[in-house]
Amino acid sequence: MTLRFNPKPSLVAYVTCGDPDLATTRDIILAAVDASAAIIELGVPFSDPLADGPVIQRASERALRQGTTLTHVLALAKEIRQESSVGMIIFTYFNPVLRMGLGKFAAALAGAGIDGALITDLPVEEAAPYLREMRQRNLATVFLAAPTSSDERLKRIAQASTGFVYAVSRAGVTGARKRLTDDAQKLVRRLRRHTKLPIAVGFGISTPEQFAAVGKFADAAVIGSAIVETIERNPGKEAESVAQFIRQLSAVSPQPSASKPQS
Repeated sequence: MTLRFNPKPSLVAYVTCGDPDLATTRDIILAAVDASAAIIELGVPFSDPLADGPVIQRASERALRQGTTLTHVLALAKEIRQESSVGMIIFTYFNPVLRMGLGKFAAALAGAGIDGALITDLPVEEAAPYLREMRQRNLATVFLAAPTSSDERLKRIAQASTGFVYAVSRAGVTGARKRLTDDAQKLVRRLRRHTKLPIAVGFGISTPEQFAAVGKFADAAVIGSAIVETIERNPGKEAESVAQFIRQLSAVSPQPSASKPQS
């Protein structure tokens, strides 16, 4: 399973499902697709989101207060799939997947029309059972690659990844930053030695200028905290505010239309 990124940079939009509630999340996602998001990351709220900064932590807390679970996120995805062919991947920590069971999780993704998953805290070295279940159903397996990773580890990540590779722009947690570091471009260059898959750069991207800059060396930019913060700051008009934010990204760089995944 390879997800389509064309032209570049494509936008991978992250949302914390259930923030502020599942019905609003559905509206936000469809608005983001209409505004030309190419891929949607369906964030599963988690009580101990170690990889996330304060913005997404707050969103997870709000979603958990609503009672949002992995099962709810899967049902939401199935609803969205009936209305859109946009690429969708589950973005989660491993604990909810382990509780559900690897086989049941992969089957549920396929049944909901989801294209794959990114499990933030599952090391590639320990992922063999997960990869087996996902590959049996032709589901994309996306892994995080960090600037601090050795070349050997980047090779393993590239080999285990399908769909795309997620290049973390810097060490640390998610969250908007005023400027991108040189680490992102160097990391993408290193990854290119090991894969022909699309490479998406995330962590810290929040402005049209940063979005355009990523497009000069990567296939896509992942924007999460800036979208989640837009939701937080605009109660009652979350969907329209997210759509407006996404359209503003094209002020510096052209945005692609939503695209259908291909096998």
